[in-house]
Amino acid sequence: MRLIILPLPARSLCGKWGWIINLCGLRVLCGYVLCCCMAISYNPGYQSVLKDLQQSTRQRFVALEFDYPAAKLEAKILMNETGVGQATAEQLIKFAQMTRNLKGSGLEEGASTRLLVHAAKLIADGINPVVACRSCIAEALTDDAEMLTAVHELSAPVF
Repeated sequence: MRLIILPLPARSLCGKWGWIINLCGLRVLCGYVLCCCMAISYNPGYQSVLKDLQQSTRQRFVALEFDYPAAKLEAKILMNETGVGQATAEQLIKFAQMTRNLKGSGLEEGASTRLLVHAAKLIADGINPVVACRSCIAEALTDDAEMLTAVHELSAPVF
């Protein structure tokens, strides 16, 4: 995912100087050049050629690239959000990384942290991990029967 920020001139919008914008943990001092920002979320690859941002529009923004969290951070997120243990969180992340490696080779996207949280909640409630991964992750990633079978088979050795 890419977050795109359009800097807007401070004087024309706010009239105050020295504001600090805290954007996703990134602090931007806005005192001299800008005071306010407009942010949009843009996911390259999801849009068709007809819906892609024009080059002239892109050049007006500053882009920040986002990726999946590091494995340790993702495990911490899963444990905090769902109450699963460290071992279960690590197994889910291992499975997610397997699906992420299939991006561009049959899957448009790998398992997101959001999908892992959904699966972890089911596992915490006593659902079999393989069933939780099938219903929360694999089924959400693809409708293709062959690819679905391949993703199902990835979860079996992990759990």
